[in-house]
Amino acid sequence: MYSLHEGSGLLLLAVLAGLQIAAEGRGTPPCMPGFSEDVYKVVVPDITEKGQPLFNVRFLDCGRGGLVQFECSNPSDFWIEASGVVYTARSLQHTTLPVSPLLIKASDTTTQEEWVAEVRLIPSSQQVQEAAVPPVMSKDLKEIVFPPQNTDSQLKRMKRDWVIPPINVPENSRGPFPQELVRIRSDHDKNRSLRYSVTGPGADQPPTGIFIIDPISGELSVNKPLDREHIPSFHLRAHAVDLNGNQVENPIDIVINVIDMNDNRPEFTHQIWNGTVPEGSKPGSYVMTVTAVDKDDPKTANGMLRYKILSQNPESPSSNMFTINNKTGGIITVAAGLDREKVPQYTLIIQATDIEGNPMYGLSNTATAVIKITDINDNPPEFTAETFFGEVPENRVNVIVANLTVTDKDQPDTPAWNAVYKITMGDPTGRFSVPTDPTSNEGLVTVVKPIDYEISRTYVLTVEARNEVPLARGIHSPRQSTATVSIRVIDVNESPYFEPNPKLIKLEEGIMPESTLTTFTAQDPDRFMQQNIRYSKLSDPANWLRIDPNTGRVTTTAILDRESPFVKNSLYNATFLASDSGVPPASGTGTLQIYLLDINDNAPRVFPQEVEICEKPEPNAINITALDGDLNPNAGPFAFELAHRPPDVRRNWTITRLSGDYAQVSLKIGFLENGIYELPIIITDSGNLPMSNTSYLRIKVCQCDISGDCTDQQQALAAGLGTGAIISILLCIIILLILVLLFVVWMKRRDKERQAKQLLIDPEDDVRDNILKYDEEGGGEEDQDYDLSQLQQPDTIEPDAIKPVGIRRLDERPLHPEPQYPMRSAAPHPGDIGDFINEGLKAADNDPTAPPYDSLLVFDYEGSGSTAGSLSSLNSSSSGGDQDYDYLNDWGPRFRKLADMYGGSDD
Repeated sequence: MYSLHEGSGLLLLAVLAGLQIAAEGRGTPPCMPGFSEDVYKVVVPDITEKGQPLFNVRFLDCGRGGLVQFECSNPSDFWIEASGVVYTARSLQHTTLPVSPLLIKASDTTTQEEWVAEVRLIPSSQQVQEAAVPPVMSKDLKEIVFPPQNTDSQLKRMKRDWVIPPINVPENSRGPFPQELVRIRSDHDKNRSLRYSVTGPGADQPPTGIFIIDPISGELSVNKPLDREHIPSFHLRAHAVDLNGNQVENPIDIVINVIDMNDNRPEFTHQIWNGTVPEGSKPGSYVMTVTAVDKDDPKTANGMLRYKILSQNPESPSSNMFTINNKTGGIITVAAGLDREKVPQYTLIIQATDIEGNPMYGLSNTATAVIKITDINDNPPEFTAETFFGEVPENRVNVIVANLTVTDKDQPDTPAWNAVYKITMGDPTGRFSVPTDPTSNEGLVTVVKPIDYEISRTYVLTVEARNEVPLARGIHSPRQSTATVSIRVIDVNESPYFEPNPKLIKLEEGIMPESTLTTFTAQDPDRFMQQNIRYSKLSDPANWLRIDPNTGRVTTTAILDRESPFVKNSLYNATFLASDSGVPPASGTGTLQIYLLDINDNAPRVFPQEVEICEKPEPNAINITALDGDLNPNAGPFAFELAHRPPDVRRNWTITRLSGDYAQVSLKIGFLENGIYELPIIITDSGNLPMSNTSYLRIKVCQCDISGDCTDQQQALAAGLGTGAIISILLCIIILLILVLLFVVWMKRRDKERQAKQLLIDPEDDVRDNILKYDEEGGGEEDQDYDLSQLQQPDTIEPDAIKPVGIRRLDERPLHPEPQYPMRSAAPHPGDIGDFINEGLKAADNDPTAPPYDSLLVFDYEGSGSTAGSLSSLNSSSSGGDQDYDYLNDWGPRFRKLADMYGGSDD
């Protein structure tokens, strides 16, 4: 029994009756449920397959919906669905066709009402014989009457168009075609002839030719099988016209619904489905969802699918490890015992069947579901042996002692398989570690701290192996997850060591040679080896010490001096080597630090040793201090005193103590000449036995500028020049020499040209400049034995009385009588040099061959401030204007210019 869906039954009978009553103007009767026909005649093909639709019974349910259910009197051969479509339940032939009639019963589950219709099955061969009979109009074909029009008023108001219930036609019908559906009739055909037609898709529009109408009788027929999956419904419009083509009725709309038949199998969206589920999952754990689709109407049983699992491979540990939701396709676990290490993957064959999974009438299809079992940490790592062995030489680090191997059934290279090792016992000082080899998953027992054979000869470690992730709930580590590692330590020859190192001793400086300082010995850590130790000196910067090779006794070979450059911060470091007699021998070093206590064995000296002052010092005081190699209290405070010799020291200078370490030297006189002076100063320290020393303070006297800085040449030289400056000066000198050489060559070439021109000119007509050479006046100030300052200011001679007595400049000449020169009067007069200049002037003025212009006569430089005055203002007493220079015009443009300048008038 199947329920009828709302709107799926055929309402044709009630509609026809209602239309007929309405056409006759007698009102609309109440809806009467029941079959559209009491007897149905169905042509059955000679051969029918299982599940093939045969016909459709039409039932008017009057809005009862799913409350009406259908039954078939022969369920072994036929079955009926809720829409009224009858299918074959098995393959039939015309020879095995069931005996007619076939009864179809409809019952209301609420009111218990029942309706019965009779179906007569006619083989197709018998239909062919009946086809020879002339066709007559079916009397049982229902009619669709055009709605009446109101003609009482002149306006002929039309009634509202009637809503015609849709006509249901099963898809995939096998005919015979054309198959009548309904008759369309108008009330106007009683008194005149009319013509009927239909328009719309399926009639006169694409797809054309599906529906046709007899223009005279108005019978509407379908011309070919329909496919709901292609076009689920058709919308046609019926027309009625007279013979002249005039419309006699308003067009009415006809809707033809294609009733779905189960003609499509379900199709899975994927042929192979992949899913995963962790091993050990509890029953009810979700795995995956498979989906299939059916092109049939999903609102009917034809498109309602149901899923089920046909097979499971492998069937371990149970054949029903999974189940599927028959409506949604969701797969879940139904049994416990999923173990990846035993069954890593399951393959399920899934079937989808329509007709709500009806195994007899539904169409089905299959797909494959592959379920992989994912790994969880349900297998702890287990050692392959209970005890592992290894050995390591003492004092070796970063050495692999033993390899610990484990087995783990979980998936390799996953956190559930990767092992982590931990030392739980036997290593309280943390001398070992067990990292994991990422490739082999082995534990590498490694020494991370030095091991001493003399302390422990063997180690027994307890190592535990775990995974990177914790074990699954309910899984406990077995005894095989713990192993013992036995490590044997190998004795090696170790180096002797000094204790303490470094060793510090304190001594006073000045200890004499061959003095014993200390005994610096080393210890051999190899207590189980009989070995001798010998000592030697490795580092002794000042070569002050000696060590006995057998006893380690350290003695001196020289006096220890705290002020030696090899002593830093009163510490002297010496390094010694101790070597044993092992095979191979081992050695160790030790440092002996000697802290030298200070004694007063160094005299103080002045600081700074050189100072500068101006010729006229303002102020005339110099601050000094003292340097002493000793430490306090053998150094400052210091006592400063000027030496008694020579006597002019105390006569010209004085010294004043400013503090315990500073003093001030002052000048008693107001002027000093340029030079360097040495001032003896006696300095005494504050030692228990004071030491004194006479130091010389070099005082440089120089000329100073306004700011008080030295400006003389010696100051510039004392400042020094950098390498770059010296290179630049040398380059300038070289360039200057090259220019001078080129100038000399050019001058010689010019002289040769002049000598060549003199051969072409009459000597009497030669008017070129004549160079007059006079006697030289000496080689300069530095080559003369007489004082040239008399040429500058002969009447101002500096007396020797102003020089300080007792202090002599280092650069002064020896004291001996110097030549005396006659004193000149204070009035300015030319003297011998003036007479010489005047004679030269007269000769130049009276010489007719002299150039007609002032010539600059250069004499030897006699120093600044000469009373001779400047010679640039000397004028010739004769202008030379009376001479004839016209012949110069023939010598060229330059000489023509000279002729114009000097041959003309004074103007």
